[in-house]
Amino acid sequence: MTTQLDLFGEAKVEEVEQPTKVRVGKRSAQMNLRKKRREALEQLVLLLKELEGKTVYIGTYGGSHSHFWLNNLKLERLAVEGLLGSQKHPSVIVLWGRKGASVRIFTDQVLSLRQQDYQGYTKWLLDFWNGLGEYPIDPYRPKGYVSLDIVRFND
Repeated sequence: MTTQLDLFGEAKVEEVEQPTKVRVGKRSAQMNLRKKRREALEQLVLLLKELEGKTVYIGTYGGSHSHFWLNNLKLERLAVEGLLGSQKHPSVIVLWGRKGASVRIFTDQVLSLRQQDYQGYTKWLLDFWNGLGEYPIDPYRPKGYVSLDIVRFND
């Protein structure tokens, strides 16, 4: 979008990102979740490009609102699908291992990517957040806060 600021020149105007409205009881707050998602996805894309072709372990614990716990699912010779060309913000990323093993990551609720170094391995935590308590942002996703663990053992 362009607009004319003076008689002789035009300037490019970008639209302001609308903050996400989060409800807490009777009150509500506005947070810029799109900016946090964008920053986390840029870090995740760089990380996955670095880990491609290596062996990683995936885990998640969904807390009290989940019916399963995934711990150390081994993905050998990691192949990443969904990072097409220069796409910085994919909506779905698929991590493939051997024998058709895969993990599908829906990135619409991504909040941050954290790294923790331990003796012998490195763990990255991909955090997802879907609102507080009984007022989720997306009613079809698990409520609250969930993390996906990506573990790479040091050689």
